[in-house]
Amino acid sequence: MGNELQPFFTPACFVMRFMEGKEMKANDILKHVDHTLLKADSTWEQIQKLTEEAIENKTASICIPPTYIKRVNDKYGDKINICTVIGFPLGYSVTAAKVAEAKQAIADGANEVDMVINICDAKNGDFGKIEDEIREIKAACGDKILKVIIETCYLTEDEKIAMCRAVTNAKADYIKTSTGFGTAGATIEDIILFRENIGPDVKMKAAGGMKTYEDMLAFLAEGADRLGTSSGVKLVLEHEAK
Repeated sequence: MGNELQPFFTPACFVMRFMEGKEMKANDILKHVDHTLLKADSTWEQIQKLTEEAIENKTASICIPPTYIKRVNDKYGDKINICTVIGFPLGYSVTAAKVAEAKQAIADGANEVDMVINICDAKNGDFGKIEDEIREIKAACGDKILKVIIETCYLTEDEKIAMCRAVTNAKADYIKTSTGFGTAGATIEDIILFRENIGPDVKMKAAGGMKTYEDMLAFLAEGADRLGTSSGVKLVLEHEAK
């Protein structure tokens, strides 16, 4: 598999590795954050608040339910990068449905699509089928970013490695750990495993389970390019205020 998994470093070590000893600023972290609200009962008022926080703090994107894409795009236009989810959160929609979701999301104004793999296929060892689905959805996304959620909490190490290969072969832009709706979220060990097994053109997104500022530093230090979190802005601003 490559090098053995590294031990969990102290926050100070993460800062040093990520910034070569320089003091981190809020925007160094926030530019990697997909500011997220995907709760089933999310209101328009909450989505507006999320969007305005993201614009003010220059996050990488907002990640919102598909039903709000057009409304956000109509109100805020190109002030914010819109990310959404498809096949979410269970992943076992048929491919044609996911493709239709992706096309509609992009038509409504999304620039990034986070898709959930068919986890049933992964558990059945049918990684070729998953790869074909990713490839088809990537074609539907065109030049927009596609992130592939593999829901690591349900997969063995061998299955995760197989998914790294499938995501790489299908030429998706990112591999993503979690939906936030499974039994667990991102772990440092999974990001290290991804890093050792994805191709050079695939980036990594850690999502779910980030509770502290130090958690965010940890994932960035290990190579995650995006952080999917509902609390990231709050955590960074609270740290800056200390």
